[in-house]
Amino acid sequence: MAENPLKKIGSLGQSVWLDQLSRSLISSGELERMIVEDDVRGVTSNPSIFEKAIRSDEAYASEFRELFSIYEDDFRVYEALVLPDIRSACDVFSAVYESSGGADGYVSLEVDPRLAHDAEATVEEARRLWNEVDRPNLMIKVPATIEGLTAIESLLGEGINVNVTLIFSDQVYRKVIDAVLAGVRTFYGEKGKGSPPASVASFFVSRIDTAVDAELEKRLTEGEVAEDLREYLGKAAIANAGRAYNTFRKRFDAETRAALNGWVQRPLWASTSTKNPAYSDVLYLEELIGPETVNTVPPGTLEAFRDHGRPEARLERNAREAEAVLARLRDAEIDLDAVTDRLAREGVAAFQRSLDGLLTFLGEKRREHREWMNG
Repeated sequence: MAENPLKKIGSLGQSVWLDQLSRSLISSGELERMIVEDDVRGVTSNPSIFEKAIRSDEAYASEFRELFSIYEDDFRVYEALVLPDIRSACDVFSAVYESSGGADGYVSLEVDPRLAHDAEATVEEARRLWNEVDRPNLMIKVPATIEGLTAIESLLGEGINVNVTLIFSDQVYRKVIDAVLAGVRTFYGEKGKGSPPASVASFFVSRIDTAVDAELEKRLTEGEVAEDLREYLGKAAIANAGRAYNTFRKRFDAETRAALNGWVQRPLWASTSTKNPAYSDVLYLEELIGPETVNTVPPGTLEAFRDHGRPEARLERNAREAEAVLARLRDAEIDLDAVTDRLAREGVAAFQRSLDGLLTFLGEKRREHREWMNG
């Protein structure tokens, strides 16, 4: 029997985390199977993932009536549904967490996305979630907004694990690193000893190609750019990630690592399912494998790589070529900064919409419950 290609990724320095979580995934034993057979080493969640899970997974439906009788606030119902799953997932990954010395085995939970532009409220909410879940391998997800950066520094300074999410540009990533380093230095300065908090920087990938390709296609169709630019379709996202990886290596140099007792914040490649059917369905997993990184992979991409993935360390090569690709796109007047700024705003708004949609769904179920009670 051929070796599962997913299991080779770890030997190349990258950890695969699953970008999916639901009650059935845990209760069925499927999550444990993925840990053993696919070497999945963590889980990420977000409001969009939980919206889909709660709407479609019958494992949640049996709890609606009881929770509606306990909580008047539908957001509290949402948390009462998902926080037990977060705790259970943390427990499933506890052995990975222990055996890796705290490098992997994390389960990420998003702060209420409606607080993305309120630093103080984000810190308060993150503290509450950290205490309520009460697991050392929990990671609190905070978006890389201006206000989020302030919150990230505070939380890391307090020793709370943070997954910095919705990073699209190297410019923002540099600010993230500034905030993260300040927070970890505060932790060392105030605690003096003990294990520092863990952190990853979630750099979003595939949406870059979706946006840049649309610009290129339009200009190619209208004859505004040279035809040879067609070969740069599907190249912007990997180059953008390669630039970020170069920044990671520069900022976490030997001197910085020594000052932090070897601590680093690994880049995490997010949004790595392929959106364009013309491209390989494992494009962003294959091309971004490299040392000291994480790739959070949706189930479909995980299955595709298990079937036909080619695990090779390609990230460092792509990082070396990144600036040449980005320069060619810049010559074509593709404004990558404008693209990434827009995608960051849209990312926050999308998570807010997912949460709003889920709360609307729960509100509808609550009305059905009242009608049933009064019927």
